[in-house]
Amino acid sequence: MNRSGSSRGDDVTYATIVDGSRHVRLDEVDPADHGSLTRPRADDELDALSRELRELLGLMFAAETNGLLVILQGMDAAGKDITIQNVFVLANPEAIRVKHFLPMSKDEEKHHFIWRADVECPARGEAVIFDRSYYEQLVQPQVDGEVDSRELDIRIEDVLAFERLLGHGGTIVAKFFLHVSPGEQEKRLRDRMEHEPWLASARDWIARRSWDDYMTAYEKAVNATATSDAPWHIVAADHQWSYNVSVAQALVERLRPYRDSWVKGRDERGAKKRAEAEEEAPPV
Repeated sequence: MNRSGSSRGDDVTYATIVDGSRHVRLDEVDPADHGSLTRPRADDELDALSRELRELLGLMFAAETNGLLVILQGMDAAGKDITIQNVFVLANPEAIRVKHFLPMSKDEEKHHFIWRADVECPARGEAVIFDRSYYEQLVQPQVDGEVDSRELDIRIEDVLAFERLLGHGGTIVAKFFLHVSPGEQEKRLRDRMEHEPWLASARDWIARRSWDDYMTAYEKAVNATATSDAPWHIVAADHQWSYNVSVAQALVERLRPYRDSWVKGRDERGAKKRAEAEEEAPPV
């Protein structure tokens, strides 16, 4: 288990990285942990990180050599929507797309369980955020007792193979588990019923009854599918102002190594397209 550090050398606590080197228990991560980060400092950090993320995504968009797939998983009200709104607030809408996954439809169930996600994955130059994903088909069947260990192992192998395929095609996969405590989740669900009742769902309260089963299933799925090329980031998610920074920092750190190659790719692609345009443009 590693902690992602700050580029400025300070002592902010960031996401716990799970890369397959050892088994990480979810109860090792305190959902309320925010290190020494204060809310005013978090606002400053998030602003700087969002600006850098916009720059990096802009370079990726221009170079068209890689795509970015961001997977957000967590219990209901863990903060997935808030993360999308706050971390990607400055992103170019031309280069980013969000896909929310609901329970599978009858038609979707006629395909393999990754099919509907596969067709939504990013093209080169594009960033796509999955609010939930094919990982639901690893977690939910465990909770419901619908798969035995052999079937679960097969699904895990399929996910690992799929993410290798994405990597071979130039897609960068960044996976986040927003780890909220049951107490904070209850507070958010009650707040939702009070202030946004159109978003309330009985299903959320039913799922809470199986909290321990969900944590066991998520811990299994996270550790079994964590690799150095597609690691998981466990994010303490009880405080919105800190988990937004954690996600933004992890994304920026993941993309920074590509900066130089994207600048080169942007310039080469720009020179080619300019030459093509000049060939067709009338003389001045």
